[in-house]
Amino acid sequence: MNQFQPRVFSGVQPTGNLHLGNYLGAISRFVPLQDEMPTIYCVVDMHAITVKHDPAALTVATREVTAAYLAAGIDPKKAIIFNQSQVREHAELAWIFNCVARMGWLSRMTQFKEKAGKNRENASVGLFAYPTLMAADILAYRATHVPVGDDQKQHLELTRDIAQKFNNDFAERIAELGVGVPNPAPSPELPGELFFPLTEPMIAGPATRIMSLRDGTKKMSKSDPSDLSRINLRDTADEISKKIRKAKTDPEPLPGDTGGLADRAEAANLVGIYAALSGRTKDEVLSDFGGQPFSVFKPALADLAVEKLAPMADEMNRLMAAPDHIHAVLRDGAERASAIAEPILHDARRICGFLERR
Repeated sequence: MNQFQPRVFSGVQPTGNLHLGNYLGAISRFVPLQDEMPTIYCVVDMHAITVKHDPAALTVATREVTAAYLAAGIDPKKAIIFNQSQVREHAELAWIFNCVARMGWLSRMTQFKEKAGKNRENASVGLFAYPTLMAADILAYRATHVPVGDDQKQHLELTRDIAQKFNNDFAERIAELGVGVPNPAPSPELPGELFFPLTEPMIAGPATRIMSLRDGTKKMSKSDPSDLSRINLRDTADEISKKIRKAKTDPEPLPGDTGGLADRAEAANLVGIYAALSGRTKDEVLSDFGGQPFSVFKPALADLAVEKLAPMADEMNRLMAAPDHIHAVLRDGAERASAIAEPILHDARRICGFLERR
C-alpha cells in the first residue's frame, strides 16, 4: 500500500426519496468511520444532472441528503459535509481525467448500459462520463478508502485505473516537480513516485444491498411505482410497520442457518435487513428466529425498524424545516473541502503543463 495519508471519501446522489437501502448500504456505514480517520461526505449534485431533472426538486433533495447525514449521526465538526457543485476542483479534475480515461473503459461500464438502455445514442455525454467525475470526486482529495456498495465496485476499479494511468503517464514530470509520494514497492506498473493513490474499496456489513419489499430479486429503488416496495427515511412509525407487515414472503418458516435462505430471496432480504439494523450477522438472527413463521418475525422486524428509523425521520423533518442551518453546514464543509482539494489541483495543473495565472 502506498504512503498516502488515510482519508475516506464517499457521496450520495440527491435524487429524492431516500430509503432504507441508501441508509443501510451507505449512510449508516459513514458514521463510525468519522472516528477512525479523516472523512469527507459529499452530496453529489453534479451527478444528479446527468439525466433529465427538475432543478427545484434537486435543491430540496440536496437538503434532504444533508439532513440524512446529520440525522444519522455524522458530526460536521468531525467530518466534512458539502455539496459537490460548491467545489470547482471536482469539475476541473474530471476534465483532466476525461483526457486520461479511454473510451473503451467507459464503454464497458454496466451502469451506463443500464441507465441509457436502448436509447444510448440520446444519453447525455455526462451520463457516459459519470465515472470520470466519480474518480475526480475521490482523487481531488487523494482519498485512500471509499465505502461502496456492490453496484459501485466497477466505478471504483475505474478510479484506480485512471489513477494508475495518470501516475504512469506523468511519472517523469511528477518526479521532476517533487510532488509525488514515495511508492514503497515500485514496479513496471507503478513508478517510484505516485501522485494519486490507488483507492481501496470498503465493502462490509450483512446487508450492503437492500432489495425491494415486494420483489426480493430487485434492488430497493425510489423509482419503483409501489411505495410499499421501500421504506423511505422520512416514513412515520405507522408507515414503517405497515410496509414490513405487507412485505412479500413465502409460506415456509425461517431456516436455522443462512444455507436455508438459498432460493428464498424475500426471506433473505428481510433477515438481512434485521441483521443490518441490529448489528448482528444473519446466522445470529436465524439462531433466534429459526423455525419461526413470518407472523412472528415480521412484528419483531417492524419494532426494530421503528426503533432505529423513526427518531431519524423526526430529526430529518426538523432539519428540513431549518434550511439555513443546512446551508451553513454545506458552506462550511465546502470551504474545508476546497482547502484540501485546491493544492492537489494546483499540482495536477503543473503536472499537466498548464500555465498558472501570475
